[in-house]
Amino acid sequence: MLAGPLFSREVLTAPRHARHFILRAGYVGALFVLMYTAGQATFGWQQVRNLGEVARFGSLIFQLFSMVQLALVTFFAPLFAASRVAQEKDRQTLVLLLMTDLRNRELVFGKLLASFLPVAVLIAASAPVFALIYVLGGISLEQIGWSLGLSAATGFAAGSWGSLVAFWREKTFQTLAISVLGLVLFVGMVEAAVGLVGGDTEIGRRLAYGDPFRGMLLILNPLAQAPELSQAKVPALNYVLVMLVLAAITNGIAIWRLRVWNPSPTLSEPRKESTGSATVTRPTRVIWSNPIIWREICTRAYGRKVIFIKLAYLVVFLFAAAYVYQAQQAGAELVLGMVSPAGFAFVLVGLVSLLLLNAQAVTALTSERDAKTLELLLVTDITAKEFIYGKIGGVLFNTREIVLLPLVGLAWFAWQGLLSWENLTYVTLGFLMLVLFATMLGLHAGLSFDNSRSAIANSLGTMFFLFLGVFICLMLIVEARTSFLLQLPSFLVFILGGSMGLWVSLTHKNPSPALTASAFLLPFLTFYSITGFLIGDSLGICFVMSVAYGFTTAAMLIPAVSEFDVALGRTTLDKG
Repeated sequence: MLAGPLFSREVLTAPRHARHFILRAGYVGALFVLMYTAGQATFGWQQVRNLGEVARFGSLIFQLFSMVQLALVTFFAPLFAASRVAQEKDRQTLVLLLMTDLRNRELVFGKLLASFLPVAVLIAASAPVFALIYVLGGISLEQIGWSLGLSAATGFAAGSWGSLVAFWREKTFQTLAISVLGLVLFVGMVEAAVGLVGGDTEIGRRLAYGDPFRGMLLILNPLAQAPELSQAKVPALNYVLVMLVLAAITNGIAIWRLRVWNPSPTLSEPRKESTGSATVTRPTRVIWSNPIIWREICTRAYGRKVIFIKLAYLVVFLFAAAYVYQAQQAGAELVLGMVSPAGFAFVLVGLVSLLLLNAQAVTALTSERDAKTLELLLVTDITAKEFIYGKIGGVLFNTREIVLLPLVGLAWFAWQGLLSWENLTYVTLGFLMLVLFATMLGLHAGLSFDNSRSAIANSLGTMFFLFLGVFICLMLIVEARTSFLLQLPSFLVFILGGSMGLWVSLTHKNPSPALTASAFLLPFLTFYSITGFLIGDSLGICFVMSVAYGFTTAAMLIPAVSEFDVALGRTTLDKG
């Protein structure tokens, strides 16, 4: 009754699709593959008979699963919520919903809960897996319950934020970018505030309730907050309540402003072309030889407020610079015992940059399809090269600040002596190759998936899982320590699972031998680069990364240019 017919329809129709069951089974299967890999990395092929070691393994798996699941729901919940509403706006069907007798509450909660349903199903499907970990020992049922509860509350709050932004902004790229940057800025501001007032003060403890990752760390180690207690008590209630309060606030604003923001003023109040009897004549603009890149650069194809997204990214960059400066003054230790604070900050900023680039690229094509302008382009004499290269050039031009700021940070690291000039060259080349890969992956997903939500989810999901897989591999390699070579087969099983997922995403519509080879080689070569980093290699990593991601980029680019018409259903009109 709260969500209305929109959510009721989703509940009835979602189980009719095969992907509903494949998603649940695949998620549980991925958790078991991760458990097997961690088990092999911890014990190898030894026969374990000590209950203490089994309990420590149960605690390790619980920590790994909890942090991974929290990261997944924090990323995908706003992505699903924002893309669901953004698609309605792009197709101009949200206006039709506003014309019905649906109340604001039913429209907002209906869209939000419908998008949150897949996330809630995955959390519920993981509960039996957590119960199996409980049998191993090392954790309590209270920890499992609070872990699932905090993940659900955080996902609901993050999804509410994505829904609010989607109802507020008009362009899909702005929606996705503000959703991602808003979450990053919120966590960064909470951590900065806690650092300024002190984590041991009463105000600092209350501010810390806004960071769900702090709450999850306390769930994993309950005695960290009160080591004097003889019996551990999980202090997670306040974190869950704060997430629910934030969700209530964001949903309240969305309900209040729904019909103020929608329909957009640009749709309901078209710009007048005449003033009185005099006709306003606009100067004619010269269109370049490639009209696609001209439209991407010289028009406001992605909205009028993109500058605010760049300013928000600048704030994220400044937060990272402040973190590096503070860590340098305090002599902070290596993150995870492997990565310097400067390297960790660059990875976080670089990950945000690549996600924004990828979002810009995939929405550059899905927005054309949803607005029905792609069909108009197909009846013109624009060639495949003009279209693809124009889109790539437009994406790189519009996100130039997002690409240049990480490079400026690298140059500052080299100037301060935190990075050698030789390694600066290698890292710069590797980052630029990842920039091209992220851009082409977004366009490839936009061409491969007819549904905009599927294209966005697959494109951004592929980027996210690549970096999440790197993080998990680092943790498992640290756990394996000196017995790494003995546990290498288990890592290969984990990497093979990632290769299968990448293969399904890349070859969804137009499979090719090159894409198949890329899907299976890319995770293995990335794993090789991780191990090379741990042993202090630099040139070899740069070469392998350039070959791996360069070949994958070419494998997506060449079919897009040569078989563009086959994918979209037209015959190329060669220019004379």
